Amino acid sequence: MAIIRWIVTAMLLATAGSVMAGGIEVREFDDPVLEKRYRDLTASMRCPLCENQAIDDSDAPISADMRERVYVLLNEGRADIEIINHMVQRFGDYILYNPRLENRTYLLWGLPIGLVVLGMLVVVLMVRARRNASAKALSAEERARLDALINRERSS
Repeated sequence: MAIIRWIVTAMLLATAGSVMAGGIEVREFDDPVLEKRYRDLTASMRCPLCENQAIDDSDAPISADMRERVYVLLNEGRADIEIINHMVQRFGDYILYNPRLENRTYLLWGLPIGLVVLGMLVVVLMVRARRNASAKALSAEERARLDALINRERSS
């Protein structure tokens, strides 16, 4: 009985290593520049399935397909912009971590800048308003009332 248990354990351990090795994706490049371009491209594209995870880090099947497509297009000699355009055409603008500056994205790019400028303008106007606001002198009636209050406090 103990021998069977040892055999089953050994078989499970032997197959566990092969299962883990099956999940590792290996891409071979002849040119280190091509490999760097591949790494940069896959790091700059978002997985359409995962939440905010690049396709080079994602284990989703769609990311594996996208990495394969980038690899094939690079080996075909395509330029980076061609590969990005191909992937955007196929998967949409969502995959880009840095959206392009186009008519439909002006608000996306301009709103943060506009809000910062508006905030700075408000601060400048508030500082100027405080600087220009001078302390009004008390009238004779107000001064007499203040003196009466001070004297009452001192006497009590």
